Amino acid sequence: MKKFSFSLQLLLGLLVGVVLGLVARSAEVGWLTDTLTQVGKIFVQLLKLAVPPLVFTAVVVSVANLRNVNGAARLAGKTLLWFMITSLIAVAAGIGLGLAINPGQGVTIATEGAKAVDLEGAGTWLDFLTGIVPTNIVTAFTELNVLQIVFIGVVLGAAAMAVGEKAEPFLNLSRSVLELVQKALWWVIRLAPIGTAGLIGKSVATYGWDLLAPLAKFSAGVYAGCFIVLLVIYPVLLAFVGKVSPLTFYRNAWPAIELGFVSRSSVGTMPLTQRVTTERLGVDRDYASFAVPFGATTKMDGCAAIYPALAAIFVAQVFGVQLGIGDYLLIAFVSVVGSAATAGLTGAIVMLTLTLSTLGLPLEGVGLLLAIDPILDMIRTATNVAGQMVVPVLVGRSENRLDEAVFTAPPQPLDDAPARKTGGSAEPALA
Repeated sequence: MKKFSFSLQLLLGLLVGVVLGLVARSAEVGWLTDTLTQVGKIFVQLLKLAVPPLVFTAVVVSVANLRNVNGAARLAGKTLLWFMITSLIAVAAGIGLGLAINPGQGVTIATEGAKAVDLEGAGTWLDFLTGIVPTNIVTAFTELNVLQIVFIGVVLGAAAMAVGEKAEPFLNLSRSVLELVQKALWWVIRLAPIGTAGLIGKSVATYGWDLLAPLAKFSAGVYAGCFIVLLVIYPVLLAFVGKVSPLTFYRNAWPAIELGFVSRSSVGTMPLTQRVTTERLGVDRDYASFAVPFGATTKMDGCAAIYPALAAIFVAQVFGVQLGIGDYLLIAFVSVVGSAATAGLTGAIVMLTLTLSTLGLPLEGVGLLLAIDPILDMIRTATNVAGQMVVPVLVGRSENRLDEAVFTAPPQPLDDAPARKTGGSAEPALA
């Protein structure tokens, strides 16, 4: 496999998965479907296993690293501002596309008895805000509540900055754990071609194209919206704001985007995203160590902007609810403020329920879309991951923290162990 690049390996895994899935579905080969399901399930479990320690230590270290960065407050402010700006542009594209295609028109689904109820507070603003602060630190980790883990990491990272030298043992431990987790997760990422075959194969074998038929317009809308962001909005920002070549960006960033597509996890893709951002896109390491982890947990243009905008319009049309200008403004507000609710995990159900409950739409509408969520989540996550690299490039360029020589150089190989810092300089990955 060393003869093939990592991107090509992922592509081969995808193609093998589609072929095996079609065989399993058309020939009704039960054992093949079960095998593909288990392979994909194990791969996702391995990714999720690393999430709690990875997110916690990455956030702690990234916050603490800001003290070593000149103009850290300005960099953090610019990063968050661009997160908001790109989210607003993405949600505007989603709303515009939804109004143009009317994804819910003509969809006939039984809606008797459906009410705009709260479903015990699931996905409400109160649930979101109170859920940020954990009642039990251990529970936040055991129940994989990424938003609470981020909160704990930010607080402890800021406290470590305030304490100073006395906090160095804690920070050194966090850095060591982060290195260990990233190393182990890199081994898991190297299994991504196999995991890809299992995940895609299981989806094809289980769903085929039958499930998409009743919701074809909505599904096509989600993919079209994400492609508008990926192929129009991001390239325009890169060319006219970042003054860099969009083609070069996508050539260098493709492995991380591809892994995000098949894994459906921004957090699971984070080590590769960070490595691509520094080694291929040339963003300063100290700044990237802050921007990428925060982007992986809060920057969700696919899951928190395009998808909930289209989904809200779809649910409103299916249930016969008329949305006004104020409702569309609410959708935009929720996409910017509530994007952290997606927390980089697979799926965007929390964000969708948050949007629907804010608009007073029936939360039963979530159930209409659950069946096709895995298929939609692939392109949503790919869009998320791309945005998590676009913003550091834009900010890095404006702050002279982007190495153009690295950005324009031929892509560095990603098949070997990640680059390490030795004596303040980074060792390049071996060819």
